[in-house]
Amino acid sequence: MRLVPEVRDRMRALVEAGIALTSELSLDGVLQRIVEAAATLTGARYAALGVIDASGSRLERFITTGVDEETRREIGEPPHGRGILGVLIREARPLRLRDIAEDPRSVGFPPGHPPMKSFLGVPILLRGVAYGNLYLTEKEGDGDFDETDEELVTLLAGQAAVAVENARLYESAMRWSRQLESLNEVGNALATETDLERLLTLIAERLLELLDARIVVVTLPAGPEELRIAAAAGEGAAELQGTTMRRAGSKSGRVLERGHAERVDSVIDDLEVAQDVARRLGVRTGLFVPLVARDRVIGVIAAHDKLGRDARFTDDDVRLAETYASRAAVAVDLSERVARDALRHVVAAQELERRRLARELHDETGQALTSVLLGLKAVEEASGPEEMRAAAADLRELVVQTLQDVRRLAVELRPKALDDFGLVAALERLTRSFAEQTGIAVDFHSALPPERLPGEVETALYRIVQEALTNVVKHARATQVSILLTRRNGSVAAVVEDDGRGFDPDDTRDEGIGLVGMRERVALLDGRIEVESRPGAGTSIIAEVPVS
Repeated sequence: MRLVPEVRDRMRALVEAGIALTSELSLDGVLQRIVEAAATLTGARYAALGVIDASGSRLERFITTGVDEETRREIGEPPHGRGILGVLIREARPLRLRDIAEDPRSVGFPPGHPPMKSFLGVPILLRGVAYGNLYLTEKEGDGDFDETDEELVTLLAGQAAVAVENARLYESAMRWSRQLESLNEVGNALATETDLERLLTLIAERLLELLDARIVVVTLPAGPEELRIAAAAGEGAAELQGTTMRRAGSKSGRVLERGHAERVDSVIDDLEVAQDVARRLGVRTGLFVPLVARDRVIGVIAAHDKLGRDARFTDDDVRLAETYASRAAVAVDLSERVARDALRHVVAAQELERRRLARELHDETGQALTSVLLGLKAVEEASGPEEMRAAAADLRELVVQTLQDVRRLAVELRPKALDDFGLVAALERLTRSFAEQTGIAVDFHSALPPERLPGEVETALYRIVQEALTNVVKHARATQVSILLTRRNGSVAAVVEDDGRGFDPDDTRDEGIGLVGMRERVALLDGRIEVESRPGAGTSIIAEVPVS
């Protein structure tokens, strides 16, 4: 059987349209191509595709061709599925009309709408369920749509259903891919980033992108009555960062108390939302998810206003936000534990230093002051001028020695030279005083440039050298010590070597509190420390700290 040329051309156009649809991966691109192909196949002046919402009773999207931008603006809001459009939503079968206005189900057109008479409507079915409808009007030549038009558009609708499903699967796969990439980035940051604010900001920014929201904030408790925005992303993020709100009277405070996620489709209708804050931010919808760590609610992550026609969040958005909230909870909990551990280390170090100072004050300064009292008694009991002068001279020498001991303790607490002149000058004084007091020869050399180092670096290296010298006196039985400061490859290194008796670094019993303190100081600055020693061969300590 031979096809007439017109039908053959239209079938060829249908095949070409099907090929074009299957080559398009973007859902928006597929929908637009379907509309244009339907208009071309039927010779319709106007064509549209209405996508049905999740309730199955309204249109959530309306894609058109043939209507220019100026006319679209004049018409205003797109249709939601009343009148003839609603008939196809309810009945999901083809509909042909000679004149729309003559059908009693028609509700007319809004002002500015172009005149439309002939009509053809065909549903697009995905696995037996209506996804949307094709609407065609004003067939060329002022004719009516015929049975051939209906068959061609029905065939196109079948191809369109496959193309829409493929595009949805592709976009779903891409969305999952973005989520996995984002979660991987956040996971890596959890393992490497130590700054809580930067980590929470990263989580907020990635969640903002994936939810397609206008604002995302992370709020943490700030005392018993307030919440503080610890991180923000989106519109006005810089102004929101660090602001506080009262727990009572805020939705975040309620979610913090109840400990479960809540979705707010209309902020103005929710009595728990702080309306003054909502008005200031201009938000319409909200999504609030608690941060839960070890069965304890420690914060809330909130998102506002999905971009697009519908600002409401979906159940999928809730699940995605809960996934990111769990990462944020891990970050906050880990930061709190690290802070507590750091505080415990600080307190332990302070107590150790207090015990050492108390011991020295008791053993040295206390004994010296007792000797001063005895010297005063000798002066009082002197039998003559010569004996009194001798007792006074002994007493003066004792007072001078005690004053030197007190000054030494003050220097050990915080050397003034370190603040005033820097690391090199402070170590020069330390090594000179050490050599005078112990009789151990010290060779100190610095290859550092004249510029001052950051304060925390100078303090750390000074304390490490100071502790190393203390270990030399207590344990090494050395006769010589060499100290070298050098700068290389973006870092500063302090090398302390002695010719003492050494020890076995693998024997943890020799890992005294001094070495532990050194390692902790270096670790806080992302540096490294190496200890090289063996029995009878001395000890070398190399501490290296990065500097910008």
